Amino acid sequence: MAYILVVDDEAKMRHILRIMLELKGHKVKEASNGNEALEIIKDEPFDLIITDIKMPELDGFSLLRHIKDMEIGVPVVFITAFATIDSAVDAMRLGAVDYITKPFEEKRIHITIERALGISKIMEENIELKRQLDNITGSTDIIYASHAMKNTMLLAKKVAKKVDTTVLIRGESGAGKEVIASCIHKESPRAKEKFVAINCAAMNQSLIESTLFGHEKGAFTGADKRKKGVFEYASGGTLFLDEIGDMPLEAQAKLLRALQERVIQRVGGNSDIKVDVRVICATNQDLEGLVKEGKFRQDLYYRINVFPIEVPPLRRRKEDIIPLAVHFVKRAMGKDASTPVFTKGAERILTEHKWPGNVRELANAIERAVIIADELPITAEHLSFLRPDEVLSIPSGFKLPPEGIKLEDFEKEIIRQALELTHNNQSKAARLLGLTRSKFRTRVKQLEEWDRDKK
Repeated sequence: MAYILVVDDEAKMRHILRIMLELKGHKVKEASNGNEALEIIKDEPFDLIITDIKMPELDGFSLLRHIKDMEIGVPVVFITAFATIDSAVDAMRLGAVDYITKPFEEKRIHITIERALGISKIMEENIELKRQLDNITGSTDIIYASHAMKNTMLLAKKVAKKVDTTVLIRGESGAGKEVIASCIHKESPRAKEKFVAINCAAMNQSLIESTLFGHEKGAFTGADKRKKGVFEYASGGTLFLDEIGDMPLEAQAKLLRALQERVIQRVGGNSDIKVDVRVICATNQDLEGLVKEGKFRQDLYYRINVFPIEVPPLRRRKEDIIPLAVHFVKRAMGKDASTPVFTKGAERILTEHKWPGNVRELANAIERAVIIADELPITAEHLSFLRPDEVLSIPSGFKLPPEGIKLEDFEKEIIRQALELTHNNQSKAARLLGLTRSKFRTRVKQLEEWDRDKK
């Protein structure tokens, strides 16, 4: 059974189509013109749209254009009494899946609908595949407001226009290096070709060579057929080598040749294969230090460091935290978020957090907060798990002397820390210490009295 929208300014024609379709078990909704259809489409998903061409207010051609602009993956069948070869060609060019003339046979209608519904499934699969591909390659919608990221993006967009320039992206883990690499690809003349990303740290010597350059049949145990590597697979596009600092030395030598001469050899092969691919590398390591230690080839370092780009850690671009957090809320909710998204207390927690895991940690934290909150706005309570300093520590100034220390001195420092972490909120400080509010206040009072007696 399918959900079908019938659009026609003739009520009689809509009625006839409804009877035909419902007898076959389909669910039908009607619209008398293109504008009415658009309002319905905004709120309800359909498996198929059957529309007349000549209608008042908004004709069938205009309706189809709007559907395409809205990126709604639904097949459209035109039906009209004014058929010409030109109109049929126009319909197909616009993206209609079929074209039926009035008067029509019932059999013809059902055959067309079955075919269109088959196309509908393909369209849904394509949309899902595109979504999965976007998740793999990363979105290029980079959210930023800070001066530091503006400089980074300016460099990325400049080098994107240089089709062959090798780029080295440096930054901490989770800072967004792959997103920058994907942005460079999407802004470049290679944008219509593949963007392929691999993690060099996840593979050993033999696996990374086979992955990069491919292998011939029989090159090693298990190589039962010839296989192309990512250099060939990404030909014409962009190859992103993440964690380049972890690449084994032998593979580094072969990578250097591929970059300098634009040729590769498959593992177990002797023939040179020309490749046309831009390489973008990324690392969170000190490559200069690795070169001094003999763990990274100096010649390769100079070859990949043609155009370095630094991605600043999130703690150095606090202006980006809230815009990014709002973006991740919308993504986690699967729809536009209402305002305000965060309370002032929640924003303070987000901006004060150090974010050692950078943007990746922020995305995960927001997803967790959305689940906890269940609705907006997200409050400080929903983000309480972000207070890493809530694990109270022994003060660095406290050293146990030979004669020992008073337990009260230690208790006072722990209470001071708890109050500082909770912005002098005694109820929260009590919970932090596993006490009731009354017990907490009693203990504070006892310690104050002990201070007075000591004086």
